[in-house]
Amino acid sequence: MQIAARIDQARYDVFRWRYELAIPKKLALALGIAGLAGLLAQVRFFLPWTPVPLTGQTFAVLLAGVLLGRWWGGISLGIYAGIGAAGLPWFTNWSGGVTHLAGPTGGYIIGFILAALFLGHFTDTYIKARSFRSMLALMLFANFVLIYSPGLFQLGLWVKAVTGEPVSFTTLLGMGAIPFIPGDIAKAVAAAAIAAGVTPKRAYNGEVDKGKQAAWRLF
Repeated sequence: MQIAARIDQARYDVFRWRYELAIPKKLALALGIAGLAGLLAQVRFFLPWTPVPLTGQTFAVLLAGVLLGRWWGGISLGIYAGIGAAGLPWFTNWSGGVTHLAGPTGGYIIGFILAALFLGHFTDTYIKARSFRSMLALMLFANFVLIYSPGLFQLGLWVKAVTGEPVSFTTLLGMGAIPFIPGDIAKAVAAAAIAAGVTPKRAYNGEVDKGKQAAWRLF
């Protein structure tokens, strides 16, 4: 019991610490997560029928909001997008520049920001959101709705600009969604397990459900 209590206190102390950090230190952490996304973007596998590669960076995206909290997870991915657009080669295949954001995968990068903002909001606002099942549900929604939607939209525009013909929705799903579903589910399960394990199950910043239960279970 003492070990469990110490682990619980350590989780609380870390999240309380990051919540109370001064802005320069939060920016430093955000830059670190942006760098992690850049590294995981290089873990890539190209498929012959689509310009969208399989990458590891969505794993960093799903954890960004959890680790950095409300706003700062999204800011970290905004830094990733902004510095990459400015020319730092940390997009997939060590590429950079604004043309990358205008290309077939640019919409997914915008979705990364939305997903991190969404997950950061729920992590900092609701204790109940920090259980494995809640985190998994939130991460799947963030991945398949908030990342895929702008990603598929821009991919469709890019294909039309290149070929001169609009692409059907079925074809678009085959290029930019269906091949990635198994890997994205696996990354969401892993990220949700980590999130459930590291987040405190008690209030550290005035959560709206802090008085409704003594503690939320991990699973």
